[in-house]
Amino acid sequence: MKIRKLIRLLHRDVGYVAFGLTIIYSISGIAVNHVNDWNPNYIIGKDTLIVSSGIDSTLTSEQIVEHLTESFSITDSIKSFFRSSPTTIDIFFDKKTLSTNLKTRIAVLETVESRTVFHESNFLHLNHPKKLWTWIADLFAVALIFLAITGIFMIKGKKGISGRGKWFILIGILIPIVFLLLYF
Repeated sequence: MKIRKLIRLLHRDVGYVAFGLTIIYSISGIAVNHVNDWNPNYIIGKDTLIVSSGIDSTLTSEQIVEHLTESFSITDSIKSFFRSSPTTIDIFFDKKTLSTNLKTRIAVLETVESRTVFHESNFLHLNHPKKLWTWIADLFAVALIFLAITGIFMIKGKKGISGRGKWFILIGILIPIVFLLLYF
């Protein structure tokens, strides 16, 4: 078997295997690149609520918690609560936090919800599973190197590496170098 035919065969098969991982890493990469603009893992909602009368700072923390959860119809189980001052209390639920200022009678209910697909993709991309996933991620990186190298030998002639292909390779090498010179 000729070397070019073997390269095409291996490039094709490794490319098929790498397809799913490439999609996962690409989705996560885009999400993480914009971490300053949004939270790629969670949707965080905030609702401002008005505390009804009949509650003041002279009540015990337990009484305040009971009053607030009843008046806002929160049925989630309480994980904990914290009273940082006589007029402020934070109540923690599984995926919610209720922060209340008894003096101003304003409460903020913050809810946290996972972003489907993004949360899972980021979990894998940032290697949170560790263990076996580290090896899979390393093999994927090697596969990408293999695909990059074999890809430059896929086409012969003036459209291949000896023709215009060399200019595209040069552009691909220069782009990160230019950004390193500008920002590093």
